[in-house]
Amino acid sequence: MKFVVSREALLKPLQLVAGVVERRQTLPVLSNVLIVLNGDQLSLTGTDLEVEIIGRVHLEQAGDSGEITVPARKLVDICRSLPDGSKLEFIQEDQRIILKSGRSRFTLSTLPASDFPNVEDSPGNLRFSCAQQEVKRLIERTAFAMAQQDVRYYLNGMLWEVRQDQLRVVATDGHRMAMCTRAIAVDTADVTQAILPRKGVLELSRLLDDSTAQVEVTLSGNHIRVTSVDYTFTSKLVDGKFPEYERVLPRGGNKTIIGSRIELKQAFGRTAILSNEKYRGVRLLLSDGLLTIVANNPEQEEAEEQVVVDYAGDSLEVGFNVSYLQDVTNVIQNENVKITLSDANSSALLEEPENSDSLYVVMPMRL
Repeated sequence: MKFVVSREALLKPLQLVAGVVERRQTLPVLSNVLIVLNGDQLSLTGTDLEVEIIGRVHLEQAGDSGEITVPARKLVDICRSLPDGSKLEFIQEDQRIILKSGRSRFTLSTLPASDFPNVEDSPGNLRFSCAQQEVKRLIERTAFAMAQQDVRYYLNGMLWEVRQDQLRVVATDGHRMAMCTRAIAVDTADVTQAILPRKGVLELSRLLDDSTAQVEVTLSGNHIRVTSVDYTFTSKLVDGKFPEYERVLPRGGNKTIIGSRIELKQAFGRTAILSNEKYRGVRLLLSDGLLTIVANNPEQEEAEEQVVVDYAGDSLEVGFNVSYLQDVTNVIQNENVKITLSDANSSALLEEPENSDSLYVVMPMRL
């Protein structure tokens, strides 16, 4: 194998592919990236056996075809350290790769491509195409609510639910929930559910941009594959049953507050400074036209913020984890945020006041 590639063309796909590769591996070949050259088409593959990413690079001129695996981190570090505008020449000699650029020369160890694991290509039950920006929006609007290391392993991921002409994603950690629904062209009579693992969600988000370029999504019984012009992303699905999220949505809330998102975000941020570091609780005191946010901590310190809101009705006092409220005000983009409450023991429903494709549920705290 022999080819020449510019540093700029190689670096971005290489970093994204190497991002999947774990530093500590049981199999030595899993710390490597698979390089396959076919004429002027170069592909780079990284995997941790759960998630696989293939990046494609079009070379300016064809090289000598072949395939080999090289250490991912070292190759990324070498490419990063070379000056802008460098050309990299790869030459395979026996069991080594020689990498030349200007006056620099590196010799890297390799492992045969035949050792590299291949994610099985199971037939897809459901296939549809949509714009990259749609999938990116769905993930950005909800990913923050995924659990991190919950024993309920199915919460450490994101539910994708496909219905006729609609894709919905839901994330929850048991204390709050985020849901986003977008209209996309998909023809299916059934409701298909799949749980993407946390790592897969984060890696997929890095591959997507805010363009209208199409991606093809394929769902099978145990895998999801998302293919764009430059990348193919494949992830195993979490084998588990996601909670019935629709039962969590608060019904019949009769207290509706509409306030400035920026003002609320800043007020939550300031009161959070003096909230209990472990429980992060704040009290919301609601009265006509005014929302008072109060935080206390074990050192007997107190913060109080008042925000003018659009509300007329009975007064109410309810406690929430301020971090969860901050997360929602960070992802909503509308000028205002609408909060619906019913009583001190019911969850809050947060959304944009009009045409909202996203819903957020935050459970109350007893303070």
